[in-house]
Amino acid sequence: MTWRMPSETAEHTRTWMAFPREGITLGGTDAERTAGYAAWTAVAHAVAEFEPVTMVVDPSETARARRMLSGDIELLEAPLDEFWMRDVGPTFVLDDDRPGHLGAVDWTFNGWGDHEWSEWRLSAGLGRVVAEAAGAELVSSLLVNEGGGIHVDGAGTVLVTETVQLDPRRNPYADRARVEAELRRTIGATRVVWLPRGLTRDYDHFGTSGHVDIVATITAPGTVLLHDQRDPQHPDHAVSAELRAFLAGQTDAAGRPFTVVDLPAPATLRDAVEANDAADAAGTAVADADAGAAGDFVDWSYVNHLVVNAGVVACGFDEPEADAGAREILAEAYPGRTVVTVDARELFARGGGIHCITQQQPAVTS
Repeated sequence: MTWRMPSETAEHTRTWMAFPREGITLGGTDAERTAGYAAWTAVAHAVAEFEPVTMVVDPSETARARRMLSGDIELLEAPLDEFWMRDVGPTFVLDDDRPGHLGAVDWTFNGWGDHEWSEWRLSAGLGRVVAEAAGAELVSSLLVNEGGGIHVDGAGTVLVTETVQLDPRRNPYADRARVEAELRRTIGATRVVWLPRGLTRDYDHFGTSGHVDIVATITAPGTVLLHDQRDPQHPDHAVSAELRAFLAGQTDAAGRPFTVVDLPAPATLRDAVEANDAADAAGTAVADADAGAAGDFVDWSYVNHLVVNAGVVACGFDEPEADAGAREILAEAYPGRTVVTVDARELFARGGGIHCITQQQPAVTS
């Protein structure tokens, strides 16, 4: 058999998500929890405008999920603690030798490196739960990996980062050759492009150590969309330059040099805090990088979008000009698709974006 992970632009049967439940990710106050539930719900409803959505729900949250979610969204009860479906769920693949055959790669999940704060042991079983519900053949893997740590073109190329798959907290005995062999077996990768790093915020205490899906994605064979931080006050300004130079020397599985398309970051540089609630007349929160009251540098990124059937669900940051500019670039990158924006600030406040909380199931053809 030959497993292959299709491009996200291929036709989907549905999108999978997981509903939040109380815990460290959701937040410690009523206001934080309310905002978290609302953010996940908004994304689910946006995706459901384009394709079916199945939401995995912990039994403790079933009643709330039924109240908040449209009746068009299918619910599947299963125990979970973390609810970043891209990472805790399976990666779907097709078998080119067996038309109509769906597989689901069940990566080993250990909470992004088994940090002392991570709650993951229940959600580590969701790969099998989702695979069974989708009618997919389970493809077990001992590689500690997450769906947010890979991006593919559907034709053999995969983007990864050295600091994720080679993270000693994830895979202490792995080297490039072993990782590449497993990616070939599970998702059909014949060309692995090893980005040297991810965005700065992703290396904080609660980060993923450099997930690729927040910094770069392949929109079409030979074309990479890259997070472009244009403000030199932000440390990701140097990161964008480093990755752009790196990608300029790389090729895909077909031997094509990459065309790199910049996707500018929002204007906001730092987290908002009470003492530094700077907002202009347009409602754009732009923190002063030199202000002593400013928070940490943000990792807000338009790269972390989801491609759906006939559309793109993009992250928004309440910056009208920047959000509109991102929609224009995404519409050009994905011709013929409608691009919609969903406010993603509450997602990023918890460590990720729209791509991180969703997982597409590709359609199978007989």
